[in-house]
Amino acid sequence: MRHLSRLTSNRGVRVAVAASVIVLALTLPVRSRQNNAVEIRVDTRVNKGPLKPVWAWFGNDEPNYAYMRDGQKLLTELAAASPVPVHFRTHNLLTSGDGTAALKWGSTNVYTEGANGKPVYDWTILDRILDTYRARKIIPMFQLGFMPEALSSHPQPYRHFWKPGDNYNDIYTGWSYPPADYDKWRELIYQVGKHVSEKYGKEVDSWYWEVWNEPDISYWRGTPEEFMKLYDYAADGLRRALPNARIGGPEVTGPNGARTQGILRNFIEHCLRGTNYATGKTGSPLDLVTFHAKGAPQVMPDGHVRMNVGNQLRAIANGFTIAASFPELKNTPIVIGESDPEGCAACPVRTNPSNAYRNGTMFSSYTAEQLSRTYELADKHGVNCSVRCRGRSNSRTSRTSTASAISLPTVSPSQCSTCSACWA
Repeated sequence: MRHLSRLTSNRGVRVAVAASVIVLALTLPVRSRQNNAVEIRVDTRVNKGPLKPVWAWFGNDEPNYAYMRDGQKLLTELAAASPVPVHFRTHNLLTSGDGTAALKWGSTNVYTEGANGKPVYDWTILDRILDTYRARKIIPMFQLGFMPEALSSHPQPYRHFWKPGDNYNDIYTGWSYPPADYDKWRELIYQVGKHVSEKYGKEVDSWYWEVWNEPDISYWRGTPEEFMKLYDYAADGLRRALPNARIGGPEVTGPNGARTQGILRNFIEHCLRGTNYATGKTGSPLDLVTFHAKGAPQVMPDGHVRMNVGNQLRAIANGFTIAASFPELKNTPIVIGESDPEGCAACPVRTNPSNAYRNGTMFSSYTAEQLSRTYELADKHGVNCSVRCRGRSNSRTSRTSTASAISLPTVSPSQCSTCSACWA
């Protein structure tokens, strides 16, 4: 299996990949096991450096699922399975609504306005979400979005009712527009910071904060310049409430295209050297650089699913290249805020047949492969990679390079849909 034979990852990842391949081997015909083999060597004597546990971060679109029965069960299991604190990122923490959970939707109703236009803040639903995290010692990566209905410059239609099979663009409603009043937006973010500080104390200094999600596509119905303005006002309001808040962005989609690469680069340039829209000073706080990276599985003519880890790794390499071009960011954490085999968590096999990879061992082996290569890309580019987290150096595990042999069978893509990523 071509990709696996090059594996030079940490001990934990190596075992996970080898185990999945061994299980596959036991299901193959005897003839295949005898005639085809691949050799994996791991030299445990060569130490490549500390292993940062960069995988204990999770997220979703729908914040209200957190406090429901199955949501609580899942969060409990994630926290229990991790030797380091789990971080969690979710959308819709500022979206208007009654808290009803639905796919690609969520709401907290933290901000409304009275008849006189004065802001009204209600923390009931937001507190319930954050309390659910904290009860399990899960640390929020607090996303400042999306636009409350009363603040949106284009509020209607607002609530969407998307379901799998519908046009994905149906989700981009009034919450995706710039604010009608940037000063009110800044005050909202100040009040959010003030509230969590009063409720949770110094603990909030351990949180990461970000503004919006994927402003290079229709999640943001403004211009790139308007997004920079949104960010500046949000960062100014948050830092007024929380002087030690760590905030960053821009959480663009995978930077494989020229436009997205330009938005990422220009955003960083603005934060480092541009004129701040909110303060008039030079620069804006940038404590972490964020972008996304996704694979691209597809159903092949013979019916098996071919993964495409290359698409995800190209996005990671491009993001690292851009960040590394700014010497000021050498030690700044890079957070790959969404790092997945594909881009629609809410899409089932019924509407997206290529997502059948989720139902077998391909998901785990793909993830092991992707993490291994991401470590290598971070080393190559000399960046402070955090994948979906800022890696904490409290692990005693070390990364090693290749030795000792494990002989495993190889198969062709047509024999088994779960091994097709080896040829992607």
